[in-house]
Amino acid sequence: MPVTSAGLLLYRELRGLEVFIAHMGGPFWARKQAGAWSIPKGEFTDEEPLAAARREFAEEIGVPAPDADVIDLGAFRYSSGKTVRVFAAPAPEFEVDEVRSNTFEIEWPPRSGRRQEFPEVDEARWTPVFEARELLTAGQRPALDALLAALDGSPG
Repeated sequence: MPVTSAGLLLYRELRGLEVFIAHMGGPFWARKQAGAWSIPKGEFTDEEPLAAARREFAEEIGVPAPDADVIDLGAFRYSSGKTVRVFAAPAPEFEVDEVRSNTFEIEWPPRSGRRQEFPEVDEARWTPVFEARELLTAGQRPALDALLAALDGSPG
């Protein structure tokens, strides 16, 4: 059964359009930038996609998502077959001093027999949309185009 995630992409107009994105935690992503950032998101099964997106935002960032009207940007399919449903919300006043993400545990270093815990997200910040295109994972980049189209009033 294909994996389905839901995410919330906050945006604001400050010095041009900016989006709030998160750097994936753990040793694999530690020294990477391009393609190592994500819309705060996560998997869901028996919940409404928007509720899942809000829950995952709080789990990954450590604070609730701001209460705002959302735009459903649609579902985006990764090359792996995974699908992410992305919602966008204006959040001109949103700031977070420190990311307090939930964690995951893996064997690290590989085949060492030692288990270590890492945050799912180790950093999150506002990023100009043109820079976010390079930083986000390839499967999430079309969500930026959908956001731009929605804000422009143009068809997707």
